[in-house]
Amino acid sequence: MEKLLPKAKQQKFHLLKLTKKQQLTKNTFSLEFEIPENLKQEFRFDAGQYVTLKYPSKGEVYQNDFSMTSAPYEEKLTLGIKINSEESSTNDLFHGFEPGHLVEVSEPKGRFTLTSKPHEFRTIIGFAGGIGITPLLSHFKNILHNEPRTRLYLFYGNTTKDNVPFKKEIDELVEKNKSRFEVHYFYSREKVGNAFLEGRLDEKKLHLIINQLMMIDDTDEEVTLWDSVDEVLICGKGEMIKSLANACYNNGIPKKNIHFELFEEYNEDIYSQEKEFPLVEDIAVDFKIFNNRYQTSLKDNKMRLLQQLLIQKFPVPYSCKSGICGSCECVLEEGEVELLENEYLTEKEEKSGKILACMSVVLSKKIKVNFDLDS
Repeated sequence: MEKLLPKAKQQKFHLLKLTKKQQLTKNTFSLEFEIPENLKQEFRFDAGQYVTLKYPSKGEVYQNDFSMTSAPYEEKLTLGIKINSEESSTNDLFHGFEPGHLVEVSEPKGRFTLTSKPHEFRTIIGFAGGIGITPLLSHFKNILHNEPRTRLYLFYGNTTKDNVPFKKEIDELVEKNKSRFEVHYFYSREKVGNAFLEGRLDEKKLHLIINQLMMIDDTDEEVTLWDSVDEVLICGKGEMIKSLANACYNNGIPKKNIHFELFEEYNEDIYSQEKEFPLVEDIAVDFKIFNNRYQTSLKDNKMRLLQQLLIQKFPVPYSCKSGICGSCECVLEEGEVELLENEYLTEKEEKSGKILACMSVVLSKKIKVNFDLDS
């Protein structure tokens, strides 16, 4: 995911040696980095996290986020990356670096993670689209390694059979773990002789999955496999996440057990807003960002705080606008906002005053926020 504006939180970068570069499909590739002994602690990570790479492209320095496909126990850092076009900075990244070169890599971050439960019987399902497989691959490798009682189901959508990143690695995992790892591939632009496997992963496809694949549970004939699902992981484009997350929720999975990671900017809410708010007009806003203090006013609170500040051209950091990435995290120092559902902040952080500007509806005539979290 490319950051459209720099984050207010400072990132710490280290030079890591590129040890392997591999083209996976026509427009995807992987990079593997060596973690030197003196940086082992800084690069400890949880499955599902990502790093930022800093690299030159067309006379500028880009900072892009990429999820790890490696699992923590592998003690290496492997990334999956998509080239969107020949003009994309990732195309220059692919052609500009070879094994042996040093690349600036940030310390791991991100909250698309799960608590490990090696002693429990769990069923976890994953939905991925294209390069969105990267954090799920990290998760699934880690779970298969550490949780002998957990069974996994992966539903993976791509355009064609030739355009499936990491298929060989996934199939090898299935071969080694046949009793508890099942994968189904779906193709949106190729006929494969099975209508069920053709088309996009969405709400309609989920209903078919529930009714045709996740039927009687061999371990308990009283329930179906879908009834036994404990956690859901979704990663891909916004429309896919929105459709599948709502379909999972509407079919009985609690929202707290549905986890998603977005791989592009997305301006809509994942879940529909169910609450109406009182109208507040002529709102005074005082905020600090990049050590600068700004004052402005909002006509009313019909739009979220982030969106209104962006319309006024303020340099507020953002990426997803959907409460997932945490780029617009800030501290509410004065005033009142209603923080809508988000996938990023913990309950403890919310109680400490942290908010996400993209999910904040202003409820007072004046608010004061600080985006410089380290200040």
